[in-house]
Amino acid sequence: MVDAELWSRPVSYGAVGATQAPDLLQYPPAGYRPLERRARIGHGDERFARASAAVFSWGVQRGSGFRVETSHTPGYVSELTYTPVTFDASGEPVTPSHISSSGETVFSADGSPYIAPGDTAMLGIRFWPIWVKAPARVVYVVDEPDRRGFAYGTLPGHPEDGEESFIVERSPDGTVWIVIRAFSRPSTWYWWLVAPVLRLTQEFYTRRYLRALAGPLG
Repeated sequence: MVDAELWSRPVSYGAVGATQAPDLLQYPPAGYRPLERRARIGHGDERFARASAAVFSWGVQRGSGFRVETSHTPGYVSELTYTPVTFDASGEPVTPSHISSSGETVFSADGSPYIAPGDTAMLGIRFWPIWVKAPARVVYVVDEPDRRGFAYGTLPGHPEDGEESFIVERSPDGTVWIVIRAFSRPSTWYWWLVAPVLRLTQEFYTRRYLRALAGPLG
């Protein structure tokens, strides 16, 4: 289980929610390196629904070789998290389409609970030949008719400081995409010493993220 003490730790960076910024690549938070990648993962409603369910239950990370230990966080932590409100063309708030807004836990078909803002995860990332622990917190969830996903921010103890988002998008023609956006930097002096390795590792796992949801539906 994830150490309960992680619930009370703030994220290790200041620009919470900045992966939502449309100009992230041009104007990232000062001192951080931005990243954006996207890949087509299929077509149609079934692909979108399955990809969304996988994203909401850490399927991208698990499918990319991460170890994931999750824990739902008490309400007093969740209330302090960043939860953006989306509006339609007329200015009305968009009602969440997929995740329950009543506080009730929602589960995927395999029984995995869906993530919620404030959830904490201990990610295990393989830096050959060792596994490195990387604690993170879900800082926002996107739950719109054609865009679903979430972002996590790093907690103290993660090799990097920053934020990463994993969003599934459905185009008007039915094409389904996975979009990865991030900004990051090494978290401590000793991780700065191996910054090129961190960058290569991030690129390696980002490529895996882009393939994680593209398998056959059957």
